Amino acid sequence: MTDETRNGNGALPDRNGTSPEPSQESADGNGKGFFGGNPFAGLSIDFSGDRTGGVPGLPMPEPISLTMLGGMADISPGGPAYGSVAPGRTETKLLILGSGPAGLTAAIYGARANLEPIVLAGTTPGGQLMLTSDVENFPGFPEGIQGPELMAKFREQAERFGAQIHDVDVERVDLSSRPFHVWARGVEYKADAVIAATGASALWLELPSEERLRGRGVSACATCDGFFFRNQEIAVVGGGDTALEEALFLTRFASKVHLLHRRDTFRASKIILDRAKANEKIDIRTNIEIEEVLGEDRVRGVRLRDTSTGDTSELALDGVFIAIGYRPNTEIFRNWLDVDSMGYLEVRGETASKIEGVFIAGDVHDHRYRQAVTAAGDGCRAAIDAERWLETEGIAEASTLTAW
Repeated sequence: MTDETRNGNGALPDRNGTSPEPSQESADGNGKGFFGGNPFAGLSIDFSGDRTGGVPGLPMPEPISLTMLGGMADISPGGPAYGSVAPGRTETKLLILGSGPAGLTAAIYGARANLEPIVLAGTTPGGQLMLTSDVENFPGFPEGIQGPELMAKFREQAERFGAQIHDVDVERVDLSSRPFHVWARGVEYKADAVIAATGASALWLELPSEERLRGRGVSACATCDGFFFRNQEIAVVGGGDTALEEALFLTRFASKVHLLHRRDTFRASKIILDRAKANEKIDIRTNIEIEEVLGEDRVRGVRLRDTSTGDTSELALDGVFIAIGYRPNTEIFRNWLDVDSMGYLEVRGETASKIEGVFIAGDVHDHRYRQAVTAAGDGCRAAIDAERWLETEGIAEASTLTAW
């Protein structure tokens, strides 16, 4: 149940959903790419114990297994490494940080331009789509596709053209001079150009029940999952513009939307708040927080606590949307690149940063759209801009139109 939110270099974000079983084409291993045909074999997500989705009757993806086709995953300190993390090449014209749609699209374009890109994918490669089951709004898949399967296809395509992908988290960067220096799991990488595509992570309530029911009625993306709650009763948690906008959007599908806010004042703009108050489908409840999400196989309701009195109550629901914000994965860039008031990287021009040779793509700067398709477009633009910049520096040969 979700659409297609993406990106990440070691990001721990989330998306939810339900969908058909992954195809054997990417899972059975025909000697293609990483781990046979599927570079994420054994890395689909277990949303718990059964196979029931947030919408009754819809199947869940295969549970996660740490048993890879070639043996057990490395679970040593620093995080698991899905596949070989032997350094191989450590110097490149183009280094890409992040392996969601933005990072892997940049890798596809960079590899086709003979930039021999290296991708530092993070120890949770694939970004938020790895925590997504059904993706129904990514172009080219009219019947939908599972998030892990879609990212496996991205990765296989990038590797087909020669991109080298390492599933390691970036520890620190030095962008003071070229070649740029990046360290990941103790290995130093050098690059003439860098694309920052580390994504953003949705913020959650940090409740065990919320985590257990992600993909079974708990979501962080109304645009992604609203369709699955047609004629059902749901809740949105939050008090900012995003929460109210998502509540308004969800009235297109849900029979009733409860807006739950732990304070009695809102951060949302007055015009959005007035619009929500005027919508007869929205029930605004203040001084209320969720203590527990109820349900075993899917969301059945929530246990609420009144923050002013301490009283508790239960509310029957079919879904819960968490809309308390996102955290951009920008920490490693804080000493080097400009960030805005919300912590997102600031783009100069189209995809450039304040440092020549460093480019930006995807959710690490985009807090408006946060969709896989827009992130992929960003990755394309950043790779083209990087190639053209490398050409002006005499590092890359001029490409032809057919190279893209």
